[in-house]
Amino acid sequence: WAHTHIQCWHTHSLWALVYTQHPIWAGYDIHSWALRYVENTNTMACYNELLQLERGEVLAQFKLRACNAIFTALEQSQEAIEITNEDQVIQYVNPAYESIMGYQQGELIGKEITEVPKSEKNKPDLLETINSCIRKGKEWQGIYYAKKKNGDSVQQNVKITPVIGQGGKIRHYVSIHRPLHDQNKVRDIQSSKHKDRRKGSLDVRSTTSRGSDGSSQRRHSSMARIHSMTIEAPITKVINIINAAQESSPMPVAELYSPQLGTKEEDPHTNDLVGGLMTVKVGGRGRPWGSIDPHLPSHLAMPLSLNDIPPHVAQTMENEDSWDFDIFNLETACLKRPLTYLGLKIFSRFGVCEFLSCPEATLRSWLQGIEANYHSTNSYHNSSHAADVLHATSYFLCKERVKQSLEQIDEVAALIAATVHDVDHPGRTNSFLCNAGSELAILYNDTAVLESHHAALAFQITTRDDKCNIFKNMERNEYRTLRQAIIDMVLATEMTKHFEHVNKFVNSINKPLAALEENGGIGDEESVKGILTSPDNRILVKRMLIKCADISNPCRPLELCIEWAGRISEEYFAQTDEEKRQSLPVVMPVFDRNTCSIPKSQISFIDYFITDMFDAWDAFADLPNLMQHLDNNFKYWKGLDERKLHSLRPPPE
Repeated sequence: WAHTHIQCWHTHSLWALVYTQHPIWAGYDIHSWALRYVENTNTMACYNELLQLERGEVLAQFKLRACNAIFTALEQSQEAIEITNEDQVIQYVNPAYESIMGYQQGELIGKEITEVPKSEKNKPDLLETINSCIRKGKEWQGIYYAKKKNGDSVQQNVKITPVIGQGGKIRHYVSIHRPLHDQNKVRDIQSSKHKDRRKGSLDVRSTTSRGSDGSSQRRHSSMARIHSMTIEAPITKVINIINAAQESSPMPVAELYSPQLGTKEEDPHTNDLVGGLMTVKVGGRGRPWGSIDPHLPSHLAMPLSLNDIPPHVAQTMENEDSWDFDIFNLETACLKRPLTYLGLKIFSRFGVCEFLSCPEATLRSWLQGIEANYHSTNSYHNSSHAADVLHATSYFLCKERVKQSLEQIDEVAALIAATVHDVDHPGRTNSFLCNAGSELAILYNDTAVLESHHAALAFQITTRDDKCNIFKNMERNEYRTLRQAIIDMVLATEMTKHFEHVNKFVNSINKPLAALEENGGIGDEESVKGILTSPDNRILVKRMLIKCADISNPCRPLELCIEWAGRISEEYFAQTDEEKRQSLPVVMPVFDRNTCSIPKSQISFIDYFITDMFDAWDAFADLPNLMQHLDNNFKYWKGLDERKLHSLRPPPE
């Protein structure tokens, strides 16, 4: 249209024609540019200038219009929000801020922070500490007394985030304030929402047997829910729009981020769990871990076969293919060394020896060597946990959709990875080892320290002696493929990438499968097969499988769930005790044996890590019994917490 009408652009009628025929100019003041183009009669010059306008200022303004959504969110937020420029001059406060603090916008806009009265209840050096932190581009978070217009002081949780603009300079500070007296109310609301969501989820998930009409309907509904499952915060999209607009526009644009995780005062159990499981703090020194134990326990010195297993031990494994299998009965029957016995039976059921061309005696020696390097003194991360994860892995491998996705080499890799995934675990977290400056932390550069050690040690134990080298007779390329799969699965149990793994699984597998099911089943078989068996998706299925097996305790029958909760709590208590003795940073302060609420810790763990992951895994593998246990267990912990009990069980009547 530019070529056609260029010669007539000096007329207002043609400007109107251009304006109506090209939507890029909608809402833009075309007339203000008319005189500018009349002066230049060169067609290409005008055309190029129009293109620059379209791709520069016009598109930038379109992007900035999308920012209305973020400011609407600010206006509706119940948290008090204040935005200042780099000189800490107030540029914006939302209605919640006005309501809480008693000021009107007009009384604050344009004022420096220092001009607003401060509460005398704050420590004298607090403001200096805050400014020192945020001027370095770091976020500050903590308790602060703010002075209301009427002179009253209100204690608040405050988070101040510097906003970095182009050139790496600080352009704004965004402050989010929440009065402390609102915390319990907020938690009650969140708890109520969680309870309603859990109930709604279970209404969809009937407990009919797989293959019945009821099961099919439940499964379809479960898959359909995946479309609405969002692991990443929705505000991320808005931030991306703002960033793109900021790059194209000279106008300053505020960047805002609303994290999923609350502050320590808001939910200390969740925060400490995440801090202990997903972050690493470095410093200090400590004792080394990780030497191979060459000695087998005396009662396992002679290799066993399935025929040699004592009758009372064999009896405890009769229902090992059931999800409700009691690992603690087996642990008691075999003197706290259940991995060898259960491993022999499960590996036999899956034909592992045949696949590896490995004699049963070699497999027995390998299982014994691996189990000997688990620490029986750990309350949680011992060979009973490994046996429990192996059992869960074997259970998941028998689900129909999992079998459709994986080949035999994947199944063998999953069973081996489950067996070795925590070998030589010291009963301390990665954060502890890094803070203590352990040799393992130094060896693995403070990155996935334990998981890297588990995988490496497993292959050292396996290859050091032909008598336990289960890979000895494998073809080289097949061994490399199997080895890589085992390592990948063991590393997937490290929690720093938990949400990344779940997100990829949902977006790459669950959502495409749900879309196919909603299309009425036309041409589904080939399409489903393509989704399930692609190399990348097979990796995602294996990662999700071992992750769910590793932390499936909240989905076990109640008595098993309670026992595991007690064991992991005791291990965390022991770590906190040792951190205090060695004057190391206390990674999880709420896990103090004198003050910790075990029900609260379980509720936080289920809320933050378990629910979304098992919703996704259930939608894929069809696990109504697990989800029923999860719901029952959550209600149990919630009931204890509502009674303000800190223990594993209620007191005797």
